[in-house]
Amino acid sequence: MTYSAPPPPADYQPVQPMRPSDEKLWATLVHIGGILFGFLPALIGYLVLKDRGPFVRDHTRTALNFQITMVIVSVVGALLTIVLVGFLILAAVGIVIIVFSIIAAVKANNGQYYKYPMTIEFIK
Repeated sequence: MTYSAPPPPADYQPVQPMRPSDEKLWATLVHIGGILFGFLPALIGYLVLKDRGPFVRDHTRTALNFQITMVIVSVVGALLTIVLVGFLILAAVGIVIIVFSIIAAVKANNGQYYKYPMTIEFIK
């Protein structure tokens, strides 16, 4: 007896690639969302949009790697607040997130690829 997959539901549609303008928009929103909501926009964007186009996949992956790196640095900074140097680290993390996320959003909006500096590559 051979197994055959059941037919897809009647309303099933395969993932459609995005238009380049949509890819730029979503990549920009993922970077800006990182300023306001941390790693959640990048994680949701990566999981939902990674199969929609190479541009949005690269930007969501890059943003997710950056935001995870910043969470790790923030945890280290929070632990080091005991010796007071952590407050400087936490302030620096906030500034770095704002500055580099804006730069990445502008690059994404211009249709250019961007790689955050000093980011650990968790997702390749």
